[in-house]
Amino acid sequence: MSYAQSAALQAAAYTALSDNAALMALVGGVYDAPPDGLAGGTYITLGNEEARDRSSASHKGSTLDFEVNIHSDFAGFSAAKQVAAEVVDTLSWADLPLSRGALVSLQFLKSKARRGAAPETRRIVLVFRAILDDGTL
Repeated sequence: MSYAQSAALQAAAYTALSDNAALMALVGGVYDAPPDGLAGGTYITLGNEEARDRSSASHKGSTLDFEVNIHSDFAGFSAAKQVAAEVVDTLSWADLPLSRGALVSLQFLKSKARRGAAPETRRIVLVFRAILDDGTL
């Protein structure tokens, strides 16, 4: 198994989201972790991940399920859902260039929307599955 592509996939997903002008018009930014002093609004964080081995006798690879979180302090879900739709449109089946190995496929798996306590009154967790090839053994 190769977990080495995890950082490469995170960087590529971050770049794809950050480079989407329509998405950036809706949010205050994309973060690995929210910065100190963030004053609310709507923003994105890259979240948890789970990797599984997909290696064969001749290739190293993995399946990586990862989360993209939409945080919002708006009273309703409408703003967060608009952001979530743009994130899914940006990443689903995207051909992201990786600094190591190759992305075989990237697809949206599921989401969970929930209410929270102030200041984050809405949160949507999107889960994507990436199949990664890290080359021959």
